This record gives sequence, structure tokens and C-alpha cells, in this order.
Amino acid sequence: MQIKAAVLRAADGPYRIEDVELPAPGAGQVLVRIAGAGLCHTDLLPRAPGFLAAPPIITGHEGSGVVEAVGADVTSLAPGDHVVLSFDFCGHCANCVAGHPSYCETFFPRNLTGHDPDGEQPVLDAAGEAVAARWFGQSSFASHSVVAARNAVKVDPELPLELLGPLGCGIQTGAASVFSALGVEPGTSFVVFGAGGVGLSAVMAARVAGAARIVAVDLNPRRLELAKELGATHTVDGAAADLVEQLLAATGGAQYTLDTTGVPSVITTAIAVLRPTGTCGLVGVQQGDLVLDPTALAVGRNVMGILEGDAVPQVMIPRLIELWRQGRFPFDRLVETFPFEEINEAEQASLKGEVVKPVLVPSARKE
Repeated sequence: MQIKAAVLRAADGPYRIEDVELPAPGAGQVLVRIAGAGLCHTDLLPRAPGFLAAPPIITGHEGSGVVEAVGADVTSLAPGDHVVLSFDFCGHCANCVAGHPSYCETFFPRNLTGHDPDGEQPVLDAAGEAVAARWFGQSSFASHSVVAARNAVKVDPELPLELLGPLGCGIQTGAASVFSALGVEPGTSFVVFGAGGVGLSAVMAARVAGAARIVAVDLNPRRLELAKELGATHTVDGAAADLVEQLLAATGGAQYTLDTTGVPSVITTAIAVLRPTGTCGLVGVQQGDLVLDPTALAVGRNVMGILEGDAVPQVMIPRLIELWRQGRFPFDRLVETFPFEEINEAEQASLKGEVVKPVLVPSARKE
């Protein structure tokens, strides 16, 4: 079928809205009409030289929408179901079977190349040329997407569907890093570096988890103020000359820290402010070599790489929705909607820090 999609044609160029040909869903797949798609910094990766995925590509990996058709062997979903789309995984490797799908043995080829390792029919542009369209198994910067039924989570049709897409990646990553990967416990201290969508979601989750001291570190005063409103007990300017001293004073040494920036100097700070036996989680894409002091880990400190918060989407997304319904996880405060056709404006607003979580909505007016 012919659909509209935002195609990235060049690493340094804009997205272009094009007509492309999307194949029908195959066995185990569903066709979803996209109602909203969050824009995440991970969607910038195909712009990086030498990255696994390259233009021409349709990105977008925080989609939500309505199932329009199902392929053979799909019994968990039916046309008309409302769904949130999350990352792809094989479902049968050792880590998937053990309940850790974000550490699927084929996670990277399935999610970060734009292609399906199982071999799908390609999406074709108007000239009949192939366009990569399996970014995180969905490529949801489009009017429609074909996805594996396993990474579509059915949700209540009464919910504001267009706002739910970010639950599939960025918001899920921040929250699940707290709930699942780090296992933040009541009465403990938690510091997050970076108050974007992932970091602010972690702040909200740490509050739900009962952390006694929740510290947000960022360079943007407006985001630090929002962090306070969402549950941070302390905020610190990341450019402060006495950053380490302020963090130690606020926490007495943090039991948990979470880096969302990928900046090596920030990561070393996140490790330095841990108490003995504390754990630092890393969710940002690391931007260079990480060099640690010889004694950095000598007192039982731990460093943990985290993908997608170590979440099981079919469990975590309904949990976050229920917390939102209870007023305890107001993720909608991070969202600003843009018409789908304004994808380039949304990307720039995100890069400039003007918007925490842009969400592209078909035929919507910017709020």
C-alpha cells in the first residue's frame, strides 16, 4: 500500500515527506496506522558518519496507533486495537526467554540498522528504490508501519493514543532504569545526569520508588525547574565548579546514579559521587573513551550499561500507564505535539532544548 513517510535522504539534510510503498504485513506482523510518534535523540544516529544505519531511511521508534490489518499467525491483536510500539527482539534467544528482551542477541541488527535480519520485503520509494524502514522494528515517522506483533502493546482505547508513543522507548528507558535495571529502593539516594525525556522520566520513577533524595543535574535552568516539579528534591547546575561537592552534600554519597548524556567527563563524575557499593547506570551513547581513576571502583562501586531500562514492554508500558492514571507519573507534561509535516522543526526544537519530548501527530496543530 502507498503511505506517507518522512525520509531522511542525507545525513546533513532535512526529512522529506514522500510517498512510499509499504508491503502488507507478513506472518507474525501487524499493520498500524500511526496516531503519534515521539522524536528521540536516538533518531539522530543515522546522521552520524559510519553508523550502522544510513540514509535513505525512515526513522521513528516511539510510535502509537491503531491496528488496521494482521498477518498470518497473529492471535494477540486484531484490527481496531490501540497499540504502543516498542523495540524489536527475537523472542527466543537466551536473554529474551529469561525476560531481558532489550539484551536480545540480535538487538543491534534488529533495531539500529533499519533492516530486518529475518529478511522482509523492502519499502520502495517513487523511483522503485529501497528505503530502510525497520528502524527499531517500526520506522514510525510515517502514516503507517508494519511491525512484529510481539513489540506492539495493546492499550485501552479510551487513552489519549497520540501521546503514548514515547512510552515505547525514551520514557520507558528512564523509568525502567530506575524500576528494573537499578532497582532503586525506598529511602535511598538517586542522581540523574541530564534532564531530558529519559532523565525526567527517571526522576518521576525515583519518586514513585520512594527514593529519599532525588537530584537532577543539567545545564538548562528550565528543565531543572521542571525536575523539581516532577519530584526532584535537589537540582544542580552541571557547569558548577563545585559539582562533585554539591552532589556529595546533597546525597552523602549516592546509592544510584544514572547518566543519560554519554559524555565521558559526566560519567566519571557520576561514578565519583557514588557511595561504597553504589551503582552507576549508563543509558547515553558514550561519546569517547572512558578513563577511570584506578581506585574508582575499589570500594564496591558498580558500573552498569543499560539498554531500554532492561524493560519488558508488555509489562512496563501498562505499569507506566496505570501510574499516570493515578497521577503519579505525569509523563504528558514532557510532551509537545507537532504536525507530522513539521518534523524538521520538531527536530530543531529538540536539539535546541526548547522541547523535552516532541511528538509528531497527523493533521495536528502545534500546541
